[in-house]
Amino acid sequence: MIDEDFSLKLIKWYNVNKRELPWRKTDDPYKIWISEIILQQTRVDQGLPYYLNFVKEFPNIQKLADASEEKVLKLWQGLGYYSRARNLHFTSKFISNELKGKFPKKYNELIKLKGVGEYTASAVASFAYNEKKAVLDGNVFRVLSRYYGIKVPIDSSKGKQIFKSLAYKNLPKLNYATYNQAIMEFGALHCKPAIPDCGICQLNVKCWAFLNSKINSLPVKEKKIKIRERYLNFIVIQDDKNIFIEKRLQNDIWKNLYQFPLFETTNILFEPPKKLIKNYNLINKIEKIHKLTHQKLNIIFWHYKSKKIIRQNFYKMVNIQDILKYPVPKIVENYITQNITNGR
Repeated sequence: MIDEDFSLKLIKWYNVNKRELPWRKTDDPYKIWISEIILQQTRVDQGLPYYLNFVKEFPNIQKLADASEEKVLKLWQGLGYYSRARNLHFTSKFISNELKGKFPKKYNELIKLKGVGEYTASAVASFAYNEKKAVLDGNVFRVLSRYYGIKVPIDSSKGKQIFKSLAYKNLPKLNYATYNQAIMEFGALHCKPAIPDCGICQLNVKCWAFLNSKINSLPVKEKKIKIRERYLNFIVIQDDKNIFIEKRLQNDIWKNLYQFPLFETTNILFEPPKKLIKNYNLINKIEKIHKLTHQKLNIIFWHYKSKKIIRQNFYKMVNIQDILKYPVPKIVENYITQNITNGR
């Protein structure tokens, strides 16, 4: 049963408690799209500086389309999920070349863009054009499941249909954009995953989870994330001026980023190829564990040095002073700053 006061109370709460965020002060679909892509799998406080840097460097779709992918990836460095940046760049070129620089104005057009799913298309259509679209992100799932007492898993086919239907039924007659912002903000700041502010919540008189002491039980997820374990060996070879790097071309998390020569093995037992390291002295061996959402990376940096390294056909030799100009994975950046450039 739909509560007619639900959306009105959320909008009232939002008008008093909302955070002042730059993408909320514009109806430019380009900037809203940038913010939504950055905020996928990313907290607002982490994504905000990336957004500001992006719109400063690429103030419009044409500037982004004209940029090199390397430059885009460098700005994205440290944010993770690099396919978002590659899709962002690809889509900017598509809009520039195929759509003559005009950003799509309808959900049905937005959903066709690479890297844009149902949530992002709904968000851009709603926030930029006030199209009657309901957004469904993790915050919205949590608020709706708790308030209405929905125990169906949010990641099941049945659950997705139930929540989608409920989200649309709760849309107000007007101000779709404001309501969508309100319910997401309410979930982020008030109806939080852990220790929500139920005691002072204006919705608690009708909230099923609060009234039945089931706050920590909702929402329900059906699937558990499977963690893949990988073993990565980075071979760092340098002299006083130069160092070897390579561009990662495999279609995985770090595609098109730069790294030290990498050898992936089925377990951590490994010795660098003798042909590669002969005449070089091992000066460091550091082991790291890098945890991602779906992967656990067991990493060893094998660091070699000599008076003069010899060019290799398979690797790019660059000046050490220039190495941080290249986009690299965060774990590689940390090693560079701590062990090679000393923070420079």
